[in-house]
Amino acid sequence: MAEFMTETTRGPTATGPLDGPEAAVILERVRASVDPELRAAIESLPPSMRRVALYHFGWEHPDGTPAAGNAGKAIRPALVLTAAAALGGPAARAAAVRAAVAVELVHNFTLLHDDVMDRDTTRRHRPTVWAVFGDADAILAGDALQALALRLLAEDPHPASSAAAARLAACVVELCAGQHADTAMEKRGPGDVGLDEVLGMAEAKTGALLGCACALGALYAGAADEDVAALDAFGREAGLAFQLIDDVIGIWGDPSRTGKPAGADLAARKKSLPVVAALTSGGPAAAELAALYEMPYDKEDLQETALAVERAGGRDWAQAQAADRMARAMQELARAVPDPEQAGGLLALAEYVTRRSN
Repeated sequence: MAEFMTETTRGPTATGPLDGPEAAVILERVRASVDPELRAAIESLPPSMRRVALYHFGWEHPDGTPAAGNAGKAIRPALVLTAAAALGGPAARAAAVRAAVAVELVHNFTLLHDDVMDRDTTRRHRPTVWAVFGDADAILAGDALQALALRLLAEDPHPASSAAAARLAACVVELCAGQHADTAMEKRGPGDVGLDEVLGMAEAKTGALLGCACALGALYAGAADEDVAALDAFGREAGLAFQLIDDVIGIWGDPSRTGKPAGADLAARKKSLPVVAALTSGGPAAAELAALYEMPYDKEDLQETALAVERAGGRDWAQAQAADRMARAMQELARAVPDPEQAGGLLALAEYVTRRSN
């Protein structure tokens, strides 16, 4: 544990002993476990919703012909299954597959709705659902995925399924509150949003579901209440670190790797974490950024805006804050899973989500 903590505090751009291959193996194994159940669940939807969902997951083209697409990295279901294994062993992991599918369905419900609200036209290197099928189909498909997630848990005979369903439903409410706060911030002036407020929004939007994923794994392992709470806190802190790095990638990432256009958040004048850190830093660069954010979006100003965020310290702050949140996550994980060997999979996943570059 001490060695890992030392590596983590060096920041998200460092390389550590758990970075890369171990997480890739976990994610590949999770996709193999989750995808058949996920696809079976989607196949149970009415044809109109099924067609849209299969396109969203990359399994079909818009015309309904098969596609070998990208269904995503499966980070959240991986957290469910890895948490279950850490606290309850292989049997708990096998029992938690349905819960992992439910979490993945909720995550994709949020993606479908986010893309409509943000008017993002690209996800996973292909047009977003609303851009292909229209707003109504995207929203309804998202609604169907959320309902499907809760139905899976309601039908699950596992003794933890009722508590898991209640926890996931509460998480959806928190996700919606976080998304509402995010969209409301877009209408406010550059100087009207504080760091604490935007950090709270990010925890609700991103940390909540990662925390819920870890907690569901703990519930399916039959863990004590305090261990469930510690794993929820671990996921929330790791999720906030994830969001910090995601916001950095949203400004400075390579579109050929991210599958999304560069600078979309800046173009939408979103109050992302690096931007708010830069705006509240004081000094000429912060004032320059505030002036740019007051102006209507101009494609020619995009690079200048990104440079202003960087000059005002937004990028460095986000990376340092991500490292700090990871350190907090490790402390919470150690409370529930003190054995580093048992915690290894969760450590690897946490490293992966905060050290990725796409």
